[in-house]
Amino acid sequence: MINFTATKRFIISKLRKELSHKLYYHVPEHSIDVYNSAIRLAKMEKVDANDLLMLKTAALFHDSGFVVKYRDHEAESIHIAREHLPEFGYTNAEIDLVCSLINATRLPQIATTKLEKIICDADFDYLGRDDFFMIAHQLRYEWEELGYLHSTLKEWYHLQVDFLEGHNYFTDSAKILRHNGKIKNLLEIKDLCLNGKKKI
Repeated sequence: MINFTATKRFIISKLRKELSHKLYYHVPEHSIDVYNSAIRLAKMEKVDANDLLMLKTAALFHDSGFVVKYRDHEAESIHIAREHLPEFGYTNAEIDLVCSLINATRLPQIATTKLEKIICDADFDYLGRDDFFMIAHQLRYEWEELGYLHSTLKEWYHLQVDFLEGHNYFTDSAKILRHNGKIKNLLEIKDLCLNGKKKI
């Protein structure tokens, strides 16, 4: 019998205690945001109760590997899931499913099953929201802090344009909820690239 309440408490506590203070985007709140977005999409996509449980678990664990390393963190997230989920009553088959969902969030995202499509869309739910600019700047600060990015604000906006233009939501539900908002954010960034004005 899975004890999901204990699972959720364990992983959120681990993230809060062990994630680097140099992270501004990949913080516990991001995993919680993906968790909530996954639940919302799963309801719209009519996911059954057991699959929803696996989806929620994967959403909470998908970035846990950042406590170990930054690049290829998904492999570490999978390792953490395999190490700890048996303690909370997950079977080997359920753990395999959770790990396949975590793996689907790698960039570039490749999703084939409904659950994979949902978790990928949940991971980038913010692209079509009003808080997009705030969250995107958190990622910029994180990359700068870690030495992965040295660019002007205008160059950063160009990177965001490229990413948004190359991104597509997988599920019909995410397209309904976020596509128009994503296009709005894309047009605003393009305007910023032209005019060079900072908007946060």
